[in-house]
Amino acid sequence: MSVLVDLLDAQLLIAGIPILWREIVGNLFGLASAIGGMRRQVWAWPVGIVGNGLLLTVFLGGVFHTPQNLDLYGQAGRQIMFLAVSVYGWWTWSLGKRRARALGLDYAGQEAVVPKWASRRERIGLVVAMLVGTAALSVLFRALGSWGPVADAWIFMGSLLATYGMARGWTEFWLLWLAVDIVGVPLLLTAGYYPSAVLYIVYAGFVLWGFIVWWRVGRRFHAARSLAPDPSPGDAV
Repeated sequence: MSVLVDLLDAQLLIAGIPILWREIVGNLFGLASAIGGMRRQVWAWPVGIVGNGLLLTVFLGGVFHTPQNLDLYGQAGRQIMFLAVSVYGWWTWSLGKRRARALGLDYAGQEAVVPKWASRRERIGLVVAMLVGTAALSVLFRALGSWGPVADAWIFMGSLLATYGMARGWTEFWLLWLAVDIVGVPLLLTAGYYPSAVLYIVYAGFVLWGFIVWWRVGRRFHAARSLAPDPSPGDAV
């Protein structure tokens, strides 16, 4: 048990600033999960879950006595949210992949989902949920004593909706991640979570790349599907 505790508490000094190794490792798992998500691989979900577990302890700095010694309840809470939504995404992508293979669809090789745009109603729902959820959670996080409650609430809701959108295969989920990064970078830099802040900056470029990849894949697939000839009556025999 002491060996495990020592590993969790191991630190790296960068310019005299102590950084937990588990913050670095947890974010690397998150980056690997994002890469898997861009490639529409089912393994992206369990890899992300491991990173979420590590980062949960990092953002409860006051509880686990990390170098920052700050409790960001929104950041910590979203790790728990990630765990729950990732299980849903893992199940959804696995089920979609099995169904596609059973139907003999040509995209059902390694990829688990075909990117698509959310409907107008779904987009409105995302915007309303983002604004209302941020307002409500900022009040809660402020009452709990969270550091930077409004920004923390924005990041939490954006992360929740982006993860849900990824599970549904909506291309817009990448734009939600970009909204999270824009607020997350200054918040984490100010709070002293430097590895997480740096990764958010990396994510911003990666998110734009992922958005373009999903947009192109979805466009190619749906264009090819629209050009495919309708099955003749004889094909059903």
